[in-house]
Amino acid sequence: MMNGFGLRTLAAVGIIVVASVAVFLIGDLQASLVTLIGGIAAVLTAAGVGDGEDDAAPAPAAEPAAPPDHIPAVIDAIVEPILIVTSGQVSHANEAARALLGQHIVGQDVRLAIRHPGAAERLMSPLGQGAQPPINLVGLGAREQRWEMRIGDAAGGRRIVHLVDQTGSYAAERMRVDFVANASHELRTPLASILGYIETLGDEAGEEKELRERFLKIMFDEARRMQRLIEDLISLSRIEAEKYRLPDRAVDLGALIEEVRGGILDAQGENAAPIIADLAADVPPVSGDSAQLSQVLHNLIGNAIKYGRKGAPVTIRLERLPTGMVRFAVSDEGDGIPAEHIPRLTERFYRVDTGRSRAAGGTGLGLSIVKHIVERHRGRLDIESSIGKGTTVSVMIPAHGRAVIKR
Repeated sequence: MMNGFGLRTLAAVGIIVVASVAVFLIGDLQASLVTLIGGIAAVLTAAGVGDGEDDAAPAPAAEPAAPPDHIPAVIDAIVEPILIVTSGQVSHANEAARALLGQHIVGQDVRLAIRHPGAAERLMSPLGQGAQPPINLVGLGAREQRWEMRIGDAAGGRRIVHLVDQTGSYAAERMRVDFVANASHELRTPLASILGYIETLGDEAGEEKELRERFLKIMFDEARRMQRLIEDLISLSRIEAEKYRLPDRAVDLGALIEEVRGGILDAQGENAAPIIADLAADVPPVSGDSAQLSQVLHNLIGNAIKYGRKGAPVTIRLERLPTGMVRFAVSDEGDGIPAEHIPRLTERFYRVDTGRSRAAGGTGLGLSIVKHIVERHRGRLDIESSIGKGTTVSVMIPAHGRAVIKR
């Protein structure tokens, strides 16, 4: 049977537990733990539980230890920059934030850590304003980088600053806008020529046979140029749609090179530039798509003929590399390409000499198509050029059956 003091002790403990649960429901976990642990310790001490005597002198209650602060560990697990701001100063910053803004930012005024007028105004605004739109920051970290800053309020007067890298998204959007603008320009130019000559033919010029035939030929050439551009755009779209599907059929590159070479020589007729095929005998087949690899060869050989010296030979070499890759290279004996242009040659619509490219019938998409096909085959594209000597474009593709590391 429990005595009166024991019942009172149990009731007191019960009251403290209820009070702790109430504090917890309000939302302050740390306060609830302190209340629960401290209150129970005080009641049990007063009740003499420690030595079994009701009238013993109460022992002083131990100070409950505060739970450890897990904020640094939590935000360090986030790969994007995160800052915790308390009273206008950076109290915590994860490794990503310190790498972006500097290792010294902890303890610093947040306006010095993130130097941007729009950011400073938002960071120093009063708390409790609810959800607000993110702020775009340009040049934070590096000149070309673009960040989106999002701010949220936390307990204890803290603010959580989240920086999201939007550089890739901005670059993709810029590429899309540039692509649409370039494609529109490339289509508008020949279309304007066609419409102009049609209008001229409707006037008195249509009565002169020679003039009419010359205008019709120009119109036909411009229409074919538009057709080639549209075909290249469709081809590029199809290749990009398939780029994650790895080709797995065995393709004999030696036989494919001979087939493409023969077709180009037949199409050029008697005035064809010599195309020399230097094919090694021990080359294994590659894992590939024969139609797309044929397109690569047509583009590279066609470029070598267009931009090489008139009558100079074009050479195709095929060999097996010690690494297990198969390499084919197309070389011309043209004027060469300045070094500053080489990194941009595979960009869509990029031309070293715009007038010469259009006069030769180029669409500005050939090497971009080659690059995407090579990427789909998990291969590598290299371009080497010497001024006055010529250009060599090399393609390396894994041999059939060789393990490929997907990138």
